[in-house]
Amino acid sequence: MSPVPTRRGEVDGRPVAVFDGLLPNEVLEQMFEALNQAPFRHTEVARPETADYKHWAMEMPLENLVQLPLWPPVAKAVEAMRLGRAYRPYRSYTNYAQFGDMLFTHTDCAPDAHELTALWYLMPRWDLEWGGETLFFDASDDCAYCVSPKPGRLVIFDGAIRHCGRPPNRICYTPRYSFAIKLEPVGPAAHAG
Repeated sequence: MSPVPTRRGEVDGRPVAVFDGLLPNEVLEQMFEALNQAPFRHTEVARPETADYKHWAMEMPLENLVQLPLWPPVAKAVEAMRLGRAYRPYRSYTNYAQFGDMLFTHTDCAPDAHELTALWYLMPRWDLEWGGETLFFDASDDCAYCVSPKPGRLVIFDGAIRHCGRPPNRICYTPRYSFAIKLEPVGPAAHAG
C-alpha cells in the first residue's frame, strides 16, 4: 500500500511532500539512541562560500542505508509522489544541529538535475517551541513552505529548492537529527501519451 502524504505543495513548481506515521515509535527510539552514540564529524558545509562555517554530520554507506528500516518507506513515498521517474540513492548522512549552530540556505542539486532529497526527523519527542523547522525559499528568497521537525516525519522535495534547516531554540537541550537521503533519477522521465 502506498503512503499518502500528510500534505504536499510546490515551491516555484517543484514538489514538496510531507509524510507522517511511517515509522513505528520503537524504531524511532532505537534510531535516536544509536545516533546519540554515533561519531559525528564537524565537516559538512552548505555552500562553497560558507566553508568556514561547518556543521556536524555523519555519513552512512549506501550498503547500510538499504538495510535500515528508513529505506523502504522512502522508496514507497517516492513512488507515491508519482513523478514519472524511478530514483536511486547516491548519498545518505545524518545532520546534527543544536542551539547556536549556524545553518545556511542551500540547494542540493542543479536546477535541471531532477534529484530528490528525502529528510527524516529522527527525534522521539519534539516541542513546537524548540524550533528547528526546515524552510523552503522561492526564487525571490521568500519562505514559501515550512516543515516542522515532528518525530518520525519524512519530507521529500526537489533538491533544487533553496532550503535551510534551522537550529533548535535556546530552550531545547536535545539534538535535532535529520537523516538525509539524496536520490538521483534513473533513466528518462516517463511522458503521458
